[in-house]
Amino acid sequence: MRPKAHRPSNLKLLTVGVFVAFLLLFVLRSSFSSSNPDALLPKDPKISIGRAENCSRTCTKIPPSLSQVLIHYTTSTITPQQTLKEIKVTSRVLQKKSPCNFLVFGLGHDSLMWAALNHGGRTIFLEEDAAWIEQIRRRFPMLESYHVTYDSRVNQADELMEVGKGPECTAIADARYSMCQLALKGLPSEVYNTEWDLIMVDAPTGFHDEAPGRMTAIYTAGMMARNRGSGPGSGETDVFVHDVNREVEDKFSREFLCEGYMKKQEGRLRHFTIPSHRDGMERPFCPL
Repeated sequence: MRPKAHRPSNLKLLTVGVFVAFLLLFVLRSSFSSSNPDALLPKDPKISIGRAENCSRTCTKIPPSLSQVLIHYTTSTITPQQTLKEIKVTSRVLQKKSPCNFLVFGLGHDSLMWAALNHGGRTIFLEEDAAWIEQIRRRFPMLESYHVTYDSRVNQADELMEVGKGPECTAIADARYSMCQLALKGLPSEVYNTEWDLIMVDAPTGFHDEAPGRMTAIYTAGMMARNRGSGPGSGETDVFVHDVNREVEDKFSREFLCEGYMKKQEGRLRHFTIPSHRDGMERPFCPL
C-alpha cells in the first residue's frame, strides 16, 4: 500500500532515525561478532593471531545494502508509518529470529528498514499498487516485491466475517487450494512455497468502503501459520497486524488470528503467535 507522505516534527524524525540506525548497527555488531571470532581475541601486536593478520579490509566493512539503508533514513524527511513503540515490538522478534523468512503485506516507507533488520534472511513485500512498486524498485532494487490483486471490498466485511465461520474456512489447508472465500489463491508461488517465521499485515488499503480491505490478508496470514510444518525449524509463526484501531482490522484479527494467540498490543499494532496445527494434535481453530 502506498502510504500518504507527511512531514513529521523534527523531534519525531530524529527519534525514529536514531532508533533505526541503532537497530541496524546492533544487527551488524551481532553478525560481525558471530562470524569473526578473531574480533574477540587480544589486540596485542606481539601475539600471533594466525589468519587475523592476513584478514582483508573487507572483514569489518558494512554491506552495501545496509549502508544504503543508513543513508536513506538519516537523510529522509519521511519516517516509517509505524510509531517507535510499534516498531520495537516487531524488531524484538526479529532480533531473536533473524535471519529468517519475513512476509509483509504492503510496500512503504518502512520496507527498507524491515529488510535490513532481517539482514541475511528473506523478506518479501506484497503490494497492490503496480506503479508504486516500479517506483520503489527503481530506488531500491534490492527489495523483493510482488504485485498482487484483491477482489474484496471493505463494505463486504460483515458478509465475509460470516463466511469465515463456516467449516470450509476453519479447516486447515494450503491457502491456494482452500475452498474458503477468504483465502488468497492468486499470490506468487514464492509465497506459498515458503514457511514464514514472521508475517506483517499492513496492507492492502482499508480506509474507505470501496478499498480492498485486509479481511483476506488477515485470514490468509493465519491459515499460513496454522498450515506450517511442525518439524525441526518449524513451529510457531509471529503475525503482526497494523491499524487495529479500525473496525475490520480489529474484528478480523480477533476472529481469525484468535485472542488466545495474542501476545501483545502496542498502539495500533497487534502481535499474535500462532502454532502449527499440523503436529498431529487435535487443535481447535482458536484456543479454548
